[in-house]
Amino acid sequence: MAVKINRGNALVALNLTALIDVVLLLLIYFMVASRLNEEERAIDIPLPSAANAMPMTAEPNELVVNIDESGRFVVNDREVKSTELDGLIKRSVVDNPLHPAVIIRADRRVPTQSPVSVMDICIKYDADYSLTVAEDEGQ
Repeated sequence: MAVKINRGNALVALNLTALIDVVLLLLIYFMVASRLNEEERAIDIPLPSAANAMPMTAEPNELVVNIDESGRFVVNDREVKSTELDGLIKRSVVDNPLHPAVIIRADRRVPTQSPVSVMDICIKYDADYSLTVAEDEGQ
C-alpha cells in the first residue's frame, strides 16, 4: 500500500517581513555610519588629493585657518588679524590640551610669510599644525 504525504502550502507564500527588517536595519546602519561632515570652506581653494589617506575615527577639534592669495586670514567665515589669530590659536590649545591642532589652508599664490606667521604662532603655543597648499586646477 502506497503512503501519500501531504506537503501543505507552507513554502508557497514567502514571508518577506524578516527580509524587510534586515534591509531597513542595514539602511539605518549605513546612514549613521557615514556621517557627512563638511569641512570649513570659507575660501574656495582646490586642494590636492592624497593617495594614502586614512579615514578619521573621531571628529577632531581643530582650528582651520584659511589664507587667501593676498595673505588675509579667514577663520569661521570671518577675516581675522594676526593679533586676533594669536588669541584664537592660544584658546584652541587651552580647549584641546591633548592634541591641539591647527589646519592651515593656503592658496598657492599666497606670500610665504603668511603661512610661516601662522606656523610660528602654533610653535609658540606648542600646537600641532598641518599646512595644505592648493595646487593649480589645470595640473
